[in-house]
Amino acid sequence: MIYSMTGYAAKTRDVAGGSLHVELKSINSRYFDSHFRVSDELRMLEPALRELIVERLGRGKVECRVFFNASTESAQKHSLNTELLANLKRLDGEIRQALPLAAPLTVAEILHWPGIFGEETVNLEMLAPECLELAREAVDELMASRAREGRKLAAVILEKVERMQQLAQDIEPHIPAAQAAFNEKLRQRLLDAVQTVDDDRIRQEVAVFAARIDIAEELVRLSTHLEEVRRVLSTGGASGKRLDFLMQELNREANTLGSKSLTVGISQVAMELKLLIEQMREQIQNLE
Repeated sequence: MIYSMTGYAAKTRDVAGGSLHVELKSINSRYFDSHFRVSDELRMLEPALRELIVERLGRGKVECRVFFNASTESAQKHSLNTELLANLKRLDGEIRQALPLAAPLTVAEILHWPGIFGEETVNLEMLAPECLELAREAVDELMASRAREGRKLAAVILEKVERMQQLAQDIEPHIPAAQAAFNEKLRQRLLDAVQTVDDDRIRQEVAVFAARIDIAEELVRLSTHLEEVRRVLSTGGASGKRLDFLMQELNREANTLGSKSLTVGISQVAMELKLLIEQMREQIQNLE
């Protein structure tokens, strides 16, 4: 299976006293990079969540958001911790007396103060297994999303591979005739320029130059690299770095093909090959 580094998943589950929400987003990155935004009630679960994600993802920048939303009915069952509230009021007054410019505590800050309610709003022992199970489901959904995207990217890359293979096959039959015509043209120019050189010497020089402009070897290597791209895509797994290396090798062959071009047609093919390689490279940047 080929996986993209781009994916999204969101899961919600109702539990006693409220609901759990897990959201995962991933984009392409050279290495694995994770960022967590976990509500204070579930902060102790962050190492387990990180381990869960690292086990499944090889590359990519991943953002994980985990929240617990208390239900209205549950919130209404709790009363304020009056003793703590009185202490906060006293401390707030003392601080502002010592520091007149200090801002007073807001209602929102007081309501989010640890222990402000008479009872614990979250039972971590009860929520932990529920949260981890929900996170596993979210990771499964994220991997399925990345797999769907990976299949689409692989299909696009294979289309480019087929086009490149067709271009190479189209020009191959015309190479001998183009080489013969070019060699004869070069031979005639040498004869016109140097009348004293014997015909054997001219044939030797033409043969040496013909070997330099022979593109058969480049076409063979080009075909070999394209077959390797197909093999890597069919094998699956973490293939992005391997495919990126193959793009470098394909680009090298396309450049050499262009430098040895005998005709305008071959030059145009070399340019189109380089364009297709760059288009494939853009898609490969998103593969794991």
